[in-house]
Amino acid sequence: MAAKTTDIAEDDELEPVADETAHQARRVVAAYATDADECRMLFSMLGIAPGETA
Repeated sequence: MAAKTTDIAEDDELEPVADETAHQARRVVAAYATDADECRMLFSMLGIAPGETA
């Protein structure tokens, strides 16, 4: 089932994640990524790339 457009938050409604949460998320993403390019892409998509947190 496709997501409703009203279910998707606008960029200005999103809060940055805490540094510790981003650090933990980076570890999980890095553990499951198949290579460095995929890891960087996922970091960017999730908004947890180094330098993007609060």
